[in-house]
Amino acid sequence: MLPAFSFAQTAPKITTPKEFFGFNMGDDYHMASYTQAEAYWKKLATESNRMKLVEIGKTEEGRPQYMAIVSSPENLKKLDYYKSISQKLAHAEISEEEAHKLAQEGKAIVWVDGGLHATETVGSQQLIEIVYQMLSRTDPETMRLLNDDIALYTFANPDGMELVANWYMREKDETKRSYDLLPRLYAKYVGHDDNRDSLTSNMAETANMNRQLFIEWNPQLMYNHHQSGPAGEVIYIPPLRDPVNHNLDPLVTLGIEQVGVALHERLVSQDKGGSGMRTQANYDGWWDGGMRNTTTFHNTIALLTEIIGNPTPIQIPLIPERQLYISDRPLPVAPQTWHYRQSIDYCMETDRAMLDYASRRREIVLWNFYKMGRNSIERGSKDYWTITPKRIDALEAAGKVDAASKSAPDARGRVTLEPSDTVVPSGLYESVLHDPNFRDPRGYIISADQPDFPTATKFVNMLLKNGLDVHQATASFTVAGKTYPAGSYVVKTAQAFRPMVREMFEPQDHPHDVKYPGGPPITPYDIAGWTLAMQMGVQYDKIQDGFDGPFKLLDKTMQPYVGGGIVGPANPAGYLVSHRVNNSVILQNRLLKAGADVFWLKSSVTQGKDDLNSGTLWVPASGTATPILEKNAKELGLTIYAVPTAPTGEAYKLKPLRIAIYDQFGGILPAGWTRWLFERFEFPFEMVYPQTLDKGDLKSKYDVIIFTDGAFRRGLAGRGNGGQGAKLPDDIPAEFQGWTGRITEATTFPQIKAFLNDGGSIVTVGSSTVMAEILGLPISNYLVERAPGAPERPLAREKFFIPGSLMEANIDNTVPLAYGMPDKVNFFFDSSPIFRLAPNASSKHTYAAAWFSKPQTLTSGWAWGQEYLNGGTAAVAGKLGKGNVIVLGPEVSFRGEPHGTFKLLFNGVMYGGLEPTTLGK
Repeated sequence: MLPAFSFAQTAPKITTPKEFFGFNMGDDYHMASYTQAEAYWKKLATESNRMKLVEIGKTEEGRPQYMAIVSSPENLKKLDYYKSISQKLAHAEISEEEAHKLAQEGKAIVWVDGGLHATETVGSQQLIEIVYQMLSRTDPETMRLLNDDIALYTFANPDGMELVANWYMREKDETKRSYDLLPRLYAKYVGHDDNRDSLTSNMAETANMNRQLFIEWNPQLMYNHHQSGPAGEVIYIPPLRDPVNHNLDPLVTLGIEQVGVALHERLVSQDKGGSGMRTQANYDGWWDGGMRNTTTFHNTIALLTEIIGNPTPIQIPLIPERQLYISDRPLPVAPQTWHYRQSIDYCMETDRAMLDYASRRREIVLWNFYKMGRNSIERGSKDYWTITPKRIDALEAAGKVDAASKSAPDARGRVTLEPSDTVVPSGLYESVLHDPNFRDPRGYIISADQPDFPTATKFVNMLLKNGLDVHQATASFTVAGKTYPAGSYVVKTAQAFRPMVREMFEPQDHPHDVKYPGGPPITPYDIAGWTLAMQMGVQYDKIQDGFDGPFKLLDKTMQPYVGGGIVGPANPAGYLVSHRVNNSVILQNRLLKAGADVFWLKSSVTQGKDDLNSGTLWVPASGTATPILEKNAKELGLTIYAVPTAPTGEAYKLKPLRIAIYDQFGGILPAGWTRWLFERFEFPFEMVYPQTLDKGDLKSKYDVIIFTDGAFRRGLAGRGNGGQGAKLPDDIPAEFQGWTGRITEATTFPQIKAFLNDGGSIVTVGSSTVMAEILGLPISNYLVERAPGAPERPLAREKFFIPGSLMEANIDNTVPLAYGMPDKVNFFFDSSPIFRLAPNASSKHTYAAAWFSKPQTLTSGWAWGQEYLNGGTAAVAGKLGKGNVIVLGPEVSFRGEPHGTFKLLFNGVMYGGLEPTTLGK
């Protein structure tokens, strides 16, 4: 106690939240904004020697994103040393002897974030309070935690925190304060999907935090605060329900269970009731893509909690079953009026419970962190088999039930098998579960000679943002009889973050569980399949045996595009660019912006051994075009073919288009993602809102209008619809008043129809594709059933449900909508609409560009009733009046991930501006 007492005597005074903000954290009807929190943390950093404040990057809106590093003054003086220990243990490339030594010397690194989902406000406000408490308290536990741990406290969404707090506090009458319906998304482009971005790190905030989590600090423990807890309870805390992802190290799963129970135990010991686990919510250990989830694939014990709470007091309802004490609900809570400060107090204890676990088990936590990384390296260095549900199915199919053994008692007279157990000959353990043909790959090679290598480089940069080790060939090399060119990328599985490597390359195989034999399925918590390499259309080879070559390890910075340049004569007639490369769209848009002529050739083109595919870009040489081509070839990684003679034959001339993306008050998630994507690929566009549509005269303003998923759905809201149907605030600020309203069949549809009749085009995606049928395109819902004598109805969820998985479809790349695409593609399918073309569709100039043609199309994830897709159409182009309608059932740009299907959206946008022409006439 003496050191703590001595420090307390000499410690400078720490400004309290009440002194700085004018209110305590958790006071009813009050919230601190990010601007205020930033200023407070900066003040604390000058007052305390327990804190170091660092900026980890800028947000999408340009704010500095801060992380507070809190520990003892002695530890803060040696931060670089303790960081290096964490990094060495994380990468596990040291001996066990050294790892034990470092585990003894090191400090537990604990990450705590808040406010990722900005309307889940407890998370951001508790960060302010916990930092204050850790800087000001001198009790023995606090001093021990400061000595044993290094805590990284991070605001996960500064932009959203600023918006939500200011929107809530704008009302002078505090009893009327609310943030139930914000005017726009609380993360600039993606709103709630900021916690769906960790695979790709598309958003600045995600990239900032992933760098700290996976490259800089590599924390052993991670706490991700969320809301809201189950009704009738206060807080959900792991352990999670099954299934667990088969790529995770068992020590991660066990660690989550141990830490979760420690959090429950601390609350219950203080009579803080209302915590639930496992069956009290549907969170599982399967999905990868959220911030917490992705962290577990880096061997970090990562938890989320879901707590109730609002600056406006709320009621805990009386739900009878929630009052029963069960193992997953250890201390029921009474119904009551719940105040914001109560939630803050719960978070203080769960935060401290996490720090306490790290402190008491510090050496074990650090050693297990190393051990998991070492396990991964060893599994990637030898023959290893990851057992998935498909392999269990194969085992059961290979064996026969040993009926006699089911009832045979053991030596003590006990029956050890359940009636439902299936017993197969033990020899199948090796012959089936360890069949050499189903070994895990030792690595993956991404060849530099694939058609769209720039997109492969984007994929590699996503791997690097996730802290994965990637090599690049410095010369050509041969593996398994195949020769690969210099510049190819190599990803070996013998690395500490092997679970994440497998998540990026290998198909997911989610279990098919049912509630009871013959009953409905137990559906996944979130999406079930996401294999990023497959979504992005990256071509890669799995290498089953160990290999090596002239490889250099890349650092964890973003890699430039390899190759690119202009090949051919010095004074050509013009230039050919493959439509297969997504970056050709950026070049196309830059050329159109400059006023250069750009054409798509109808026939497939080859240059030497290179197939440029249908829709090849033809750019006549000119004083405008040539400098742009010369500048952008290397920058975009494009091989541009200079040709001495202009091509002849049928083509389409492109023209600059006036593009609008539909949005509305509250914001639509897919519209935000589309906005982000179009900025990256340099499409000119503006956002358009319901009032503008309803005023009509649309063709004078726009050539193309995009309606994303969530923009319209008959009777229902689509994904991320911005609160469709909710009552809007009475006091909307002037800047947002023009955003209000919704698309209606009575008012908006006549204006859209007039737009089409005038020659305009619309692109509909996901739920908004129903607009095409309403407007008169000869298509209908394919996923329907009809009982005898009854009208058609959508397939019931018990018969057909795909919550998010990769499904293979055929592509007709001879039509403009699918130019540049391969013959088959993996669609990301998320309860997507699929269509039936009417018998007279072709006579009405409506055709299919993508369709499903077999009963089993699942390539990654989970699908219930996938056979119903067989024969259905996924992408359609048609004409209405003088205009064009593009219909894309799957979200072809879902969360910025499926680069392999971006072309359907990009081509669809340009479709209405294509002018048929004949070259060489």
